[in-house]
Amino acid sequence: MTNTAPRAGIRRGRTETELSDVSDVVVETVAGRVRGRSVHGVARFLGVPFAAPPVGPLRFAAPAPAVAWAGVRDATAPGPNAPQPTRAIPGIDLQPIIGRGWRRSGADPDDYLTVDVWTPDPGGAGLPVLVFVHGGAFIAGEPGSPTYDGTALARAGVVLVSVTYRLGVEGFVAFGGGASNVGLRDQLAALTWVQHNVAAFGGDPGRVTVFGESAGAMSIGCLLGSPLSRGLFGRAIVQSGGAEMVRSAGPSARFAAAVAAQLGVAPDAEAVRGIGYDQTVAAQEVLGDPVRRGDLREPDGVDPGFGLGGFLPVIGDDVLPEHPLRAVAAGSAADVDVVVGSNSEEMNLYYVPTGVVDVVNDAQVRAMIGAVHPRPDELLAGADATPGQALTRVMNELVFHGPSRRLAQAHADGSSVGTGTGTGTGRTYAYDFGWRSPACGGRLGACHGLELPFVFDTLATATGPIGLLGPDDPPQALADRMRDAWVSFARDGDPGWPSGPDPHRIGA
Repeated sequence: MTNTAPRAGIRRGRTETELSDVSDVVVETVAGRVRGRSVHGVARFLGVPFAAPPVGPLRFAAPAPAVAWAGVRDATAPGPNAPQPTRAIPGIDLQPIIGRGWRRSGADPDDYLTVDVWTPDPGGAGLPVLVFVHGGAFIAGEPGSPTYDGTALARAGVVLVSVTYRLGVEGFVAFGGGASNVGLRDQLAALTWVQHNVAAFGGDPGRVTVFGESAGAMSIGCLLGSPLSRGLFGRAIVQSGGAEMVRSAGPSARFAAAVAAQLGVAPDAEAVRGIGYDQTVAAQEVLGDPVRRGDLREPDGVDPGFGLGGFLPVIGDDVLPEHPLRAVAAGSAADVDVVVGSNSEEMNLYYVPTGVVDVVNDAQVRAMIGAVHPRPDELLAGADATPGQALTRVMNELVFHGPSRRLAQAHADGSSVGTGTGTGTGRTYAYDFGWRSPACGGRLGACHGLELPFVFDTLATATGPIGLLGPDDPPQALADRMRDAWVSFARDGDPGWPSGPDPHRIGA
């Protein structure tokens, strides 16, 4: 991948503890110098701006470049995160993955369009780069969650960059007079920042791999189909996502109207700019109720959010001029190496700890599926032992397994035909993650999000009496394998299993 972007310079500044395990490191970015901290050989820089604070006229607008600063900006402590509600599931501690909710910290709580960077050698050059896009249903999450600590990945030889982007009302509602797909535009701006600045942290802007999980993976599925992403990354990892959770203009406009009605204003950006973050976050909580959201089905009768949420990217602008899955199948990502996969029992996270799998009945299951898909009888046909098992099977397929499988096939097809502008050399790798968590009496299984502590090699963050990984020590060998697979893919484009759209089993 050719890179012509200007690159920042490198400056290292050590304190008097240079020879110890903890020292300060100063790097010069395009916008100014930042001070990070090196701990046991890995330097981390937290809350580095990639765009200007999204306030005033920049709210509901495309991100503007970060404002340059004088002197050295401190990047040794976490900055603020994006406005968001607190997310929780009874009986399971999700804080290590999803965070503790909205954090308004630092001198400027609106200055949250930032990246966190981990590097094993800020004075070096040519390291492969992993750029992480967190999940959280497009309404929650942050790169500062404990599970996403980049130390182990950096120690394995990559520069890790984790991205904060606008969420919910701020990032994924297309109000009249404002920009559409604002959250995706933030991600594109962060990837542009990487091209301009990652060399200052020892990274190679020509070897960038973007990876994400859940809504982060769905975002990457969209970016694979976006003409605005070309040249920003050469590889992508899509964990429990796809390229299908997008809305067309009609349902998107209906949802914007529902949001504005909840806020008590007209559905245009100027009116919503007069509403505070506290009110928009509260509105997101109310609109978690599918009845309050209204009918968001597409003309084919399918709600691409499947009742799980209203906030999704929208088709029909310069970011997504066409449906991203069709774009990928036509060759939009023909030169990008892609890993795509899902976990074997994704929906267990939502249905097992809450008890839904045990109490839902046939009529309720049929109503739930019928509200988001026009053919519930066809989907529910099978030999499931209980209604809860039928619901879990169908939703696994609708939300995760089907989209992952179709994206893998579309990429393989698109790489074979190309677009006429690329070489069509992108390889496709698929996986199925099957290690089963012993949490919830062994019933949680290979649920949504379970692979993340293995990828980041941060098992301790999600282990405990109500931890996602259960109370006992999870297998470190599996973490070693997944961490090394992701690093190998970022370095060489090969995760260690045969290419092709058929999934490789991990952790069974």
